[in-house]
Order: sequence, then structure tokens, then C-alpha cells
Amino acid sequence: MVEKFMPDIYQKSIYYINYDKLYKKGIRLLLFDLDNTITPSHVHKPTKRLIKLFDELKDKGFKIVIFSNSTKHRIEPFKSELGVDASAFSLKPKKDKYLKIMERFKYKHTEVAAIGDQLITDIYGANKLDITSVLVNPLTPKDYTITWFNRMLEKIIYNRLEKKDVFIRGKYFE
Repeated sequence: MVEKFMPDIYQKSIYYINYDKLYKKGIRLLLFDLDNTITPSHVHKPTKRLIKLFDELKDKGFKIVIFSNSTKHRIEPFKSELGVDASAFSLKPKKDKYLKIMERFKYKHTEVAAIGDQLITDIYGANKLDITSVLVNPLTPKDYTITWFNRMLEKIIYNRLEKKDVFIRGKYFE
């Protein structure tokens, strides 16, 4: 059961992911979680470093979508300043919005990578559709109330994965 929460890739942050390797693997669509993945939840606009990364990824040929359970109001400043598409209220880990995005932009599951900081929403949601799942560490310990509950459940999952010796926090892999 806990294997459903195992990421395909685990990196310190979005800045450590080997995007060239993803591209060579056939990944063309990157679904980025917003809060605590590309920005702390209390920040309301993208940093210059994030803008630079997203510009580089677009230049490489990636389609980028901010794929978040947050509101449209929360996502909009990032969508417009980064020049990317976005999906608000994605209801991760449900499959519906993943499928809608893949259909809208004409990508197969083998061409998609979902990048996020939570096992229960981001990784489990991607794994349900056999999308490449990329886990990154949360940017800050500060979370929304609902996320705090998920983090409590995550601790149990992390412990079980560590006991099976298949995942160790801080031991990164591609």
C-alpha cells in the first residue's frame, strides 16, 4: 500500500531536478505544485530565480502548468508573471484534473511529470495515473491548516517507507 506514495524521483528542490534527463525520457509537460514547491505559501509573486528557471524550461521545449489545489486568486499572479498555464482547485490526488490537462494539451501519461512537496496529494495523484512523480522538500515548515493534517499522515507513510528501506528523507535519487 505505501508503495503508492513512493516518488519516481526525489530531489532537494525544483532547482536540483535534472530536467535534461526528463526531456530525454520523453517528458514534455511539467505539472508544478505551487505552495511549498515553487514558492512558500506566504509569498504572492514569483522570484527572479523562479522566472529564470521557468523561462529556461520553456526554452528547452517543456509545457508548464501550475497544478495546484489552491484558489484561482492565489495562482493568478504566478500564472501571469511566469507566462504559463494553471489549474486551480485541482483536487489532487483525484485523477480528473490530471486527465483534463493531458487531454487539453494532447499529452500521454508517459510525457508528463508532476512535481510537488506532498506525498498524499502530489505523488499519490501522479502515481495513480502512472505519471512520473517528482518529490521535492517543502520550502518552509509553514503550511495551510489542511496541509498540516496531510503532513501528520505523511509522517506515518515516510516511516513505513523508511522501515521497508525504500525511501530515506534527504537521500536524493533520480
